[in-house]
Amino acid sequence: MPNGRPTVVNQTLLVEPRRSRRTVSLLIRQYYGRSRYWPAVSEVLDVVLDRFENTDRVADLARTSTVALLAALGWSGEVLESSTIPTRRDRSERLADLAVATGSTHYLCGTGGLRYLDHQPFAARGITVVPFHTPVDTGDRLWQWARRVSSLWALSEVGPT
Repeated sequence: MPNGRPTVVNQTLLVEPRRSRRTVSLLIRQYYGRSRYWPAVSEVLDVVLDRFENTDRVADLARTSTVALLAALGWSGEVLESSTIPTRRDRSERLADLAVATGSTHYLCGTGGLRYLDHQPFAARGITVVPFHTPVDTGDRLWQWARRVSSLWALSEVGPT
């Protein structure tokens, strides 16, 4: 990272893109290759691996993997790049500005974010901060492990529907 920890994602480059591509491919196949919904996971993986061929930018790969996963779930929305949206520098103000730019009326905030989030910038813009806690004792495998798993795990175990 050019500036260490303060480097923004859209400036971050992979040092060894070919090696990173190979590692991603091998790990995803190792973890999910025998899963019930491997075909859906494989489609997402193929899109991401193809993107490695034309970029060494972490932001490009993050965007590609997110859109590919959402597409596998049937999403067809619009992607906005936060770097193109005018925002203030403070973390909570920036999030509130992004919520306004996307037309949000509510901001869903997990337990980690609730520890640092300043609600005032949201309230000043009429945006309600909604605490999100994973459901308890639903018997649903997705929620049982939700705090410890990835979206790929959910896709591989629960499927795209």
